[in-house]
Amino acid sequence: MIHDIMPKTEDYLNNNKVSGYIGFDPTSDSLHIGSLVQIMTLVHFQRHGHKPYVLLGGATGMVGDPSGKSKERNLLDSKELDKNISSIKKQLSRFLKFDSSENEAVIVNNKDWFENFNFLDFIRDVGKHITVNYMMSKDSVKKRLETGISFTEFTYQLVQGYDFYWLYKNHNCLVQLGGSDQWGNIVTGTELIRRMDGGSAYAITTPLVQKADGTKFGKTESGNIWLDPVKTSPYKFYQYWINSSDIDAENYIKIFTLHDKNKIEDLIAQHKENPGLRLLQNELGKYITSMIHGEEQYLMAKEASSILFMKGDEAVSALKSLSTDLFLDIFEGVPKTEISKEEIFNGIPIIDALVEKSGFLKSNGEARRAINENSISLNKSKVKLDTIINTKDLIDGKYLLLQRGKKNYFVILVA
Repeated sequence: MIHDIMPKTEDYLNNNKVSGYIGFDPTSDSLHIGSLVQIMTLVHFQRHGHKPYVLLGGATGMVGDPSGKSKERNLLDSKELDKNISSIKKQLSRFLKFDSSENEAVIVNNKDWFENFNFLDFIRDVGKHITVNYMMSKDSVKKRLETGISFTEFTYQLVQGYDFYWLYKNHNCLVQLGGSDQWGNIVTGTELIRRMDGGSAYAITTPLVQKADGTKFGKTESGNIWLDPVKTSPYKFYQYWINSSDIDAENYIKIFTLHDKNKIEDLIAQHKENPGLRLLQNELGKYITSMIHGEEQYLMAKEASSILFMKGDEAVSALKSLSTDLFLDIFEGVPKTEISKEEIFNGIPIIDALVEKSGFLKSNGEARRAINENSISLNKSKVKLDTIINTKDLIDGKYLLLQRGKKNYFVILVA
């Protein structure tokens, strides 16, 4: 999990109990799994006796960090940032211990020390210590010079550097941790501490997690994988991990679980003996979904995932037990149509449902042939030519699931 580490940092951590921090961007009301790398870093930090500080950027969120960005982003107002910070605090409490122990986690908001910091005071007391040449040498600035960078974003590294200085002075934070794209901002902080106070501080960064196929970690076609179950359902969250490639799963199991080295090596060895069992993917799905959403939601997501492979009475029973949200998650992207409640009260012959009511099949003749071939199912149960659909067949009182063969589905909404 280490990408860069400042000289002497490892020795210092091995011989001292240290306070350190990571900053989180509060531009949304939820963290996503890209943030999970840094959360796990703080979890390890705390588990080894050090004191973790979580810096939520109520002030820097109003400026915007150019690191890793190709263009300037929209800035948020203080009311929206305050709302986002409140939500993120709740999410972090699942991972870090905010109790009365000696190394309890502490949340700070840089708005508290920047809110009344006069601009002229800042450029006089802080800006004079860092040269423009030093600031221009940072990759985060260099990469944006060609496309354009505002003064606002150019000064971001000074603002983040002052965060480190402030936490060093007021909370004895001697280490800042973060993603590898933050190295320039972090060492600006160590430089400010050296120049403003004559002190020493340390920097550690973690690699940016990348997927083996070149696509961005934590992203799907529908967007980010969020920690908030409203933004990303537990089912979709679980699906992300169990659909990992073998190469990615071997990497993720080391980063996103707290299993010890021996167990991880054993899991990897077992997986390689029989990759078809997808042992690593299943362990990831179980561990991380339970960690974020709880064991009950994990078990529901796991059962929902298995519905596609169920047959007969077991499948019918499982489908009937699904909530609307979970049903729609499982069959997202499946063609849908809508019919009225009156029609199903009167009963709908299966041929009409397949052709006239849904358009799932093109003709009555095609529907009859498919049924005679035993390839048509209603709610995972095989149908006959004389099958009549009525209200007892509804899933959660409003859905019907038609299926041809193994993979062709169609959903009818009864409204």
